[in-house]
Amino acid sequence: MNRRDFRPASAGALTSLLGAGGIWAGVIGMFGSVREVRIGWLLPLSGVQLTLDPLGGFFMTLTGAVAVVVGLYTIGYARGGHLGRATLAVLPLFVAAMLVVPAAGSVTTFALAWELMAVASLVLVLAEHTRPQVRSAALVYAVMTQLGFAAILAALVVLSAAGGANRFADLHGVPEAVRTAVFLLTVAGFGSKAGLVPLHAWLPRAHPEAPSPVSALMSAAMVNLGVYGICRFDLQLLGPGPRWWGLVLMVVGGVSALYGVVQASVATDLKRLLAYSTTENLGLITLALGAATLFAATGAHRPATIAAAAAMLHLIAHAAFKSLGFLSAGSVLAATGLRDLDRLGGLARRMPATTTLFGVAALGACGLPLGAGFVSEWLLVQSLIHTAAEHVPVLALTTPLAVGAVALTTGLGVAAMVKAFGIGFLARPRSEQATRAVEAPRSMLGGMALAAAACLTLAVAPSTVGPALRRAIAALPAAGAVEFTDFGALVRLPGLQGSVAPGVIAAACCAAALAAAALAQWRRRRRPEPVTSPLWACGADDLTARMQYTATSFAEPLQRVFDDVLRPDTDIEVTHSAESRYLADRITYRSTIADAIEERCYPPVVHAISAAARLVRRAHTGSVHLYLAYGALGVLTVLVVAR
Repeated sequence: MNRRDFRPASAGALTSLLGAGGIWAGVIGMFGSVREVRIGWLLPLSGVQLTLDPLGGFFMTLTGAVAVVVGLYTIGYARGGHLGRATLAVLPLFVAAMLVVPAAGSVTTFALAWELMAVASLVLVLAEHTRPQVRSAALVYAVMTQLGFAAILAALVVLSAAGGANRFADLHGVPEAVRTAVFLLTVAGFGSKAGLVPLHAWLPRAHPEAPSPVSALMSAAMVNLGVYGICRFDLQLLGPGPRWWGLVLMVVGGVSALYGVVQASVATDLKRLLAYSTTENLGLITLALGAATLFAATGAHRPATIAAAAAMLHLIAHAAFKSLGFLSAGSVLAATGLRDLDRLGGLARRMPATTTLFGVAALGACGLPLGAGFVSEWLLVQSLIHTAAEHVPVLALTTPLAVGAVALTTGLGVAAMVKAFGIGFLARPRSEQATRAVEAPRSMLGGMALAAAACLTLAVAPSTVGPALRRAIAALPAAGAVEFTDFGALVRLPGLQGSVAPGVIAAACCAAALAAAALAQWRRRRRPEPVTSPLWACGADDLTARMQYTATSFAEPLQRVFDDVLRPDTDIEVTHSAESRYLADRITYRSTIADAIEERCYPPVVHAISAAARLVRRAHTGSVHLYLAYGALGVLTVLVVAR
């Protein structure tokens, strides 16, 4: 093996081995007794404290599974010259940091692992730093991730000071005011990492510009750790929370899901579409966690357990279909050099395996039967309609709105994925690059096949993850009152009417498809010999790509419906004929859709921070001793306020 092949193989193998180790440690944490490891010499003063418990083990297993798939895919992707040396070196470090985050058993260990994960991901985003778009995306990501870490660090300092301990297991007796402050800070900090609105601006910028294996890790694994932070600190250590905590999470989650799916439905960049889909799905997960918190606070313990199960199951499903989606998009990008759906098309004949695998991912993201996300979204809707809302006014007001948000999100998600799959893969090629596309190498297809197998397993037999799901649910106080035991081939709601059999639905769909194919074959045999006649195509000899919908035209009706939300910038340019201004030689229509929240909400904040920075700059004298004094004074102030 030459040096060119050795680096990709070693980096991919190391990434997969770390992922396999994460799965092993996560399984031990979920199904074994709680284990603690302290390494005193590794970190001054406090040391490194690692703890394997069911909640952390669940997220470790999930992160490790994504890393195994991405590591195998990376071997073929890097051999094609799409990853540099720095990226190959930092990729295993990024995976290791993500695995330490849910294993951290103390405040200092968690903060260290979180920052290491953030820095490693920033380096990976900057892999192609020669392009201006990459530098701009990395700058936004760096600012957002550090602001989020500042909020998380402040929350951890306040929590540790109020609880009088560094280890999570020793944090007790936190006053109510401190709980409220920690909740608000952690929702902001962890919500930023999860890509929740309005702190999502980095996600549709960084994910498209990062290398595709990095995009898969960030979207299918790293954002999940934002949810882990909310689960660990707000729902476990400080939980169960009051009603308004659940309402806050439901509002943030519902708005994120709706805004993310609206942006995804009009996006023409394939990876940007998948990035906004991440905001959508993380919003649904946050909505489910908020519903579990609200239901538990109002005494509806059975729906609370169902909502928590929906959140945890959707985390698994999203990790499977989103990693597959980004890896498939990476195969398309490697084969064509394009992400623009308006210039793709015709890939079904040239890349049949990649097309099939992306179809599995798109079906999972739709939330329809035979998709990986169907059962989890079904559980979420069932939890919202089985709350006996007539007895509690707050539930009577919130649950119908939440059901409407989930239904609208699912419908628009179907439109977004139909656009991505139908126009990007099934239509005629609309560029020379798409015409010359070739299938991805075997190692890349192997990694994607593993993710597709996970998607199909979750769609047909979600009972395979039932034991892990029950252990994760039991770790949350809001869902621990009722056990979700009947999670097998027939998923039954605990103590409530309602069930679903994904395997039966899959079998019925397959039988219907086979019957339709057999009937079509029978009818074809009974017909007389067909008469050949020219194709009627409005006077043209044959269909061309110009006669078909593009991604922009497909989304135009949705753009009109959500015009007030999207605020598109449209421009029509008319080139008149030289003979007469009443005749037009060419008419050009342009429509640009930016992130409306980013354009409206961020500039005032940026201007305010810039003004404050100009004032603070006067205190920068260049003295290191003065800077250390500033830091010590800041920490002392936080500790005094916490006390």
